[in-house]
Amino acid sequence: MINIIETFTEFKSDKNIDKPTVQRVLEDVFRTLIKKKYGSDDNFDVIVNIDKGDLEMWRIRTIVPDGEVTDENKQISVSEALLIDEDYTVGEECYEQIYLEDFGRRAIMAARQTLISRIMDLEKDEVFARYNDRLGEMVVGEVHQIMKRQFLILDDATGNELVLPRGETIRGDFFRKGDVVRGVIKSVEMRNNNPVVIMSRTDERFLEKLMEQEVPEIEDGLIMIRKIVRMPGERAKVAVESYDDRIDPVGACVGMKGSRIHGIVRELKNENIDIVNYTTNLQLYIQRSLTPARISSMEIDEENKKVAVYLKADQVSLAIGKGGSNIKLASALTGYEIDVFREAEEYEVEEDVDLDEFGDEIEDWVLDQLKNIGCDSAKSVLKLSIDELVRRTDLEEETIKNVLKVLESEFEEGE
Repeated sequence: MINIIETFTEFKSDKNIDKPTVQRVLEDVFRTLIKKKYGSDDNFDVIVNIDKGDLEMWRIRTIVPDGEVTDENKQISVSEALLIDEDYTVGEECYEQIYLEDFGRRAIMAARQTLISRIMDLEKDEVFARYNDRLGEMVVGEVHQIMKRQFLILDDATGNELVLPRGETIRGDFFRKGDVVRGVIKSVEMRNNNPVVIMSRTDERFLEKLMEQEVPEIEDGLIMIRKIVRMPGERAKVAVESYDDRIDPVGACVGMKGSRIHGIVRELKNENIDIVNYTTNLQLYIQRSLTPARISSMEIDEENKKVAVYLKADQVSLAIGKGGSNIKLASALTGYEIDVFREAEEYEVEEDVDLDEFGDEIEDWVLDQLKNIGCDSAKSVLKLSIDELVRRTDLEEETIKNVLKVLESEFEEGE
């Protein structure tokens, strides 16, 4: 006869489920077994020993004289009771032990499957709750399987399977089976009634956790990370603030000769990380966020959250950055839309031509686009780079190149 207790013993030793919950599930399974056989479980006691894996079931009935039994579920004749224990008398309660074998092989098999299913559901709920409480925390695992769109990672701490989508990996990440991978728990989802733990290496919290590991002052609470913005694998900006005037937050994060930041940069596949000293002085904060560019002046529109920044010619490309990365991250860090303008040099003050003069060669809607960003003359357009014009207008790069060619030819003819 199959012993259902063996199934319980297997699960209770492997699964991290609290005892009261397991006990409740077991009692439910056995009471269901009793109801199917006897029609009711009202006069039955089910005793489960969680630690030993033991089970006892007792049927309790009132002893009545022979021939006076009206409800077999609640009453037992005295002659039957004496077969159980010869000391029983009429009026007492008779305790009769029920054994699993009494239910038959088929019922036991069904109960065993029900128990397995209930325990597995409990484990799924436990996994979901455990990882949902750890959102944003660092996790370390081993690459178990490489698939087309994702990696399956085995959590070193729990042995649970985590999913690292390729979209959550950094450009340059290359993993083989057995490689150790670090990331953060981004989200936990239920798919087809199974918990799926999503791991990420592109999330801002991954950089935050790496900095906590490398910079003791952050973990100790002496330095606070105010905000992180990233272009994973390319560039990141981190605003930090020190609660101790004696500690330079930027220097502490970078470390002696870059010793602290270098390990993080290597983990993030040479992601360029700018550490910015946070301040409530908005003008200074914007200036620091555009590092390494040096700003000459700026105009802040607090109502529309916009900033016009003026720089010398050799600083414009530094402020914009490769592919506009520096200015995009600075805008995200400060919460202000930043527009960059080249400062006019003294020797550049010369004749200019109004954009309306080019109506015969450039379409009106193109001229309107340029005027909308504050460019009302040929020189004001020529001062901006192609990347900046593409970013600030709805014009295509090819259209902008044609416009610049027309404007430049005007001054070449003049010369």
